[in-house]
Amino acid sequence: MFIDSFWSLLPPIIAIALALITKEVYSSLFIGIVVGGVLYSGFSFTGTIEHVFVDGMIAQLSDSWNVGILIFLVVLGTMVMLMNRAGGSAAFGKWAVTHVKTKVGAQIATIILGMLIFIDDYFNCLTVGSVMRPLTDKHKISREKLAYLIDATAAPVCIIAPISSWAAAVTGFVDGVNGLTLFVRAIPYNFYALLTIVMMLGLTCMKFDYGPMKQAEEHSKIKELKVSRDDNGGLLGAVDQPAPPVSVKGKVIHLVFPIVALIVCCVIGMIYTGGFFDGAGFVDAFSASDASVGLVYGSVAALIITVIFFLATGVLGFNECMNAIPEGFKSMVPAILVLTFAWTLKAMTDSLGAATYVAGIFENLTDNAAIMSFIPAVVFVIGTFLAFATGTSWGTFGILIPIVVNVFGSNMGNELMIISISACMAGAVCGDHCSPISDTTIMASAGAQCDHIKHVSTQLPYAMTAAAISFVAYIISGFVRSWFICLPIGIVLMLVALFGLKKGLVKGWN
Repeated sequence: MFIDSFWSLLPPIIAIALALITKEVYSSLFIGIVVGGVLYSGFSFTGTIEHVFVDGMIAQLSDSWNVGILIFLVVLGTMVMLMNRAGGSAAFGKWAVTHVKTKVGAQIATIILGMLIFIDDYFNCLTVGSVMRPLTDKHKISREKLAYLIDATAAPVCIIAPISSWAAAVTGFVDGVNGLTLFVRAIPYNFYALLTIVMMLGLTCMKFDYGPMKQAEEHSKIKELKVSRDDNGGLLGAVDQPAPPVSVKGKVIHLVFPIVALIVCCVIGMIYTGGFFDGAGFVDAFSASDASVGLVYGSVAALIITVIFFLATGVLGFNECMNAIPEGFKSMVPAILVLTFAWTLKAMTDSLGAATYVAGIFENLTDNAAIMSFIPAVVFVIGTFLAFATGTSWGTFGILIPIVVNVFGSNMGNELMIISISACMAGAVCGDHCSPISDTTIMASAGAQCDHIKHVSTQLPYAMTAAAISFVAYIISGFVRSWFICLPIGIVLMLVALFGLKKGLVKGWN
């Protein structure tokens, strides 16, 4: 009775509710996992234990994709630690303070960097966080605001970038259609991603915040960085350790060079896994790439190059470089723990048939011809709910995109199909953006070194604002079916909403 029914959504609902109520993510996720195991086993004690640990946690940690992501995280943690110890981050902070002299400028710089690193959302979150923290800290921008800027330039940018791991994932879920062509045509209809970018720029240029984020920003103005970090508990609630020694020889190049090496090596690693060096074209190789493996190849190569560069420039010794490896690993332990729990919770919902249940609801709706024009809005809502409950946008793509293609057929001339595919991608990103069990949300918290639940609670009103306006835009697009009309309407609605929030015309969040 619990399989393929509403009960399948109970574990993530419980985990998310507890996390938001208790502000403690580890126990909340674990309780949700146990509830899933209990429902799957039919309240059998031994069955629950076996399903939670064998079918759930051990299986997830044995999955090659997940292991690749964990290795990537550890290497990135090591890279960040090396850049910090080499003095690159400190040198960049000093340089940025002399060139970026306003709070608005610091936020714009963060947004621009986030939009430039569109290859992969994990890569985006941790790289932007490590680079921009010194600058945003100097201008007393809260870690919650930094986490939002990182999160809002991770998945929302990747989902509108044709050359990214996300584009590769989407095209892989489309059968009988040129996936990359469909992806490109769907970009102008990806209202949530585009409006999120408009919202970030609007909030920054209009110099205001609302809801819990406003309180976080006000708090950051009256407290020094050290106090703020202690209040936030460091990275995802971890206790800050004494700062390691920083080389006085460090220059900006000791931050820029490793990041450029990381970007170049990760691109090469991804196209290598897609068969580029076996004759495949660049775009085809990216579409066929294995992001998990490619990022491991690229990050390890970049780490080796960085160590050689630091040794050659004399900024760090060999022993100091090697000591940074376990330190980098330790810095990522909280993020790895949360990711492990989030993946296990997803395994519980998958075993209970949550995806099948939600997909069934959608298929029943599409049988009604009277609501076909509302299909994009319906797809957006279902995609948002599914990604929020499961914490995965890619899983949502895999469930909904094939259904949408089957409903409309493989007719690329059907504009409503293009809009609906885009609504699926937008809804998946929206739900992923809101969910405390989403890996991208977890990575944004890690990149900003912000308490995870504080990041979720401060970001949620912003995400809900963009989601509400996107929903209206999808209703309009279902009838008008032209992004030339619908996208400008959405942008105007977003700017009007922001103006109303700033002036106090919208009550409750200001």
